[in-house]
This record gives sequence, structure tokens and C-alpha cells, in this order.
Amino acid sequence: MKILITGAGGFIGQFLARQLLDDPSHQLILTDVIDCPIPKGSKNPQNATVIKGDIFEEIDKLVPKDLQAVYIFHGIMSAGSEANFDLGLKVNVDGTRVLLEKLRHTVPGIRTIYASSQAVYGRPFPDVITEDVFPTPEGSYGAEKLICEILINDYTRRGFIDGFSLRFPTISVRPGKPTQAASSFISGIIREPMAGKECVVPVKDRSFPSWVCSPKTLINNLVHALTLPSDALPSHKRTVNAPGLLATVQDMLDALAKVGGEDKLQYVKEEDDAELGKILYSWAYKFDNKLALSLGYKPDTSFEQAVREYAEWMKEQEQLNSA
Repeated sequence: MKILITGAGGFIGQFLARQLLDDPSHQLILTDVIDCPIPKGSKNPQNATVIKGDIFEEIDKLVPKDLQAVYIFHGIMSAGSEANFDLGLKVNVDGTRVLLEKLRHTVPGIRTIYASSQAVYGRPFPDVITEDVFPTPEGSYGAEKLICEILINDYTRRGFIDGFSLRFPTISVRPGKPTQAASSFISGIIREPMAGKECVVPVKDRSFPSWVCSPKTLINNLVHALTLPSDALPSHKRTVNAPGLLATVQDMLDALAKVGGEDKLQYVKEEDDAELGKILYSWAYKFDNKLALSLGYKPDTSFEQAVREYAEWMKEQEQLNSA
């Protein structure tokens, strides 16, 4: 299968590309505005082509007539979208629509998997969020994601694409450097201390809850989305809340101490950040994933397991870098 991944330089794109390249029958087109390497340790790196550049300028190269599936990951993150409205709208909405139009006219009916977010929900929250809860985003990022979900629905209803949108929980533990996402500390609270670096938690509230998912579980669910029957959902309702689990700041600190050692807690600094707090407290944190589970998506077992998976990934990277 020939598959395009936009935003492929990010960690989700890199993790997904590596897993897809385990299958020698897949050919990948990886694109991003930043450097987008073929992931280290890929079993079939010769099956991947990298195109670096702006989606608006490279659109003709990105969608060949034999393309069979697309993952749409490109975007400006939450805090970045809030800080720069015009840039967020251009990349997150305009860039997605340009791509959908190209798919519509070049490869109609193509399987298209869109990365959305729990940020589409805003207060007041019910006790539990289901897909039946009407999304009312409180930030530009969530609004832009909701706009694109609606586009995916309508393009699918009309037969232009065969789309599914997955609303991601906060992904932790993300490798790499801190991002512009307001939720960046949810990975940083593990990643930085395990590397002997300081992480600032922008809320002095250890009961602060987050709805999270490990990279490994997310990637498995994204691959599963390739195989969903087209009629698994109504053609005008293509959005699913991806499975997650509830973890508080205290849960994260406990997992850090258990996996990395008590000494790692010294690198965690807690202080209230009013601006980030406005965003963080506007996010839902308890979801009913019955729909996702009925479609075959899988949940994590625990946040501690996610931290152990990150520790294993770090060891693997060290071995690859020293080889």
C-alpha cells in the first residue's frame, strides 16, 4: 500500500512510519516543513521517500495517482495556535483543505485518517465525555480541529474520500524536545528528569488530571484505522475519541519514581502558569471509549506501563546510535 504521512517529522509520524515499514508491502511518502528522516531501525527504509517542504507548494508531488491512504498529522500545536491565530488557521485548516481537495480530484475515495484532538471539547463538561457530547472548543487549536473534522465528514459523505478522524488524548511519553503544546509537560515530567534535566509543571496541583495515551498504543490504533470497514460508521459521522486513561500529576510522579528512581523527582519543579493554566483547565479529562473499543481500538493498561515503554525506547535508541 502506498501511504502519505504529512507532519511526518514529528514523533507520531516517525513512530508510525517505522511501524508501517515493518511491512515490506508498504511504500511511504513522508513530508514535513522540518527535517524528516526515515526512522532509525526501520526494516525496509528503501520503501520510504522524503519530501521536505510546504504542503501548499509541494501538493502535486505528495499525491500521486497510485496513492492508497493518507495520515494527516501536520499542524500548529495548542499554545502555538493560540499565540498566532493566522498561522494556526493557515496550517491547521487551509493546509488540510488544500490536501483534501487534491485527494478528491486525484484519488477519490482514498482512506484518509485525520489526527484530531480532545481539545475540541470545552466547559462545562459532563461527568463523562462521549461522542454524543457537542464539542464547544475554548481555544483556537480545538476550533481548527473541529473545522477539519467537519470537512472530513462532508468529504466522506460525498464520496470524495473515505475518512476517519481520531481525537487523540494527550500523548505521553513523547520523545524529543518540549513542544509548543500546552500539554508538553505531561511528557516532560517523565522525559526531562530521566535525562537529568529540569521540567517545569505549570500547575501546582498534583490532583490535576489528564486524559493520556502512550505512543505505542496510539500507533497500534492508527494502523488499525487502515483496516476499518468503510461502513463501520455513518458516512457523515466519522469521528471517534481514541482510547485513553486518566492520570494525575501525582500518578505521573509516582510512575517516574518507580521506573526512573526516586532521585529523578528532584528535577521536577512545580509552579502555576496563569496563561497555560487557562488552556489546561479548559480540557476534558474523562471519556467513555465504548465506541472506539467496539471498533477494535485498544486502550493502555496503565501510565506506569507507558513510562516503562519509554525507558525501553530510550535504551533502543542508545543502541542504534552506538551501532
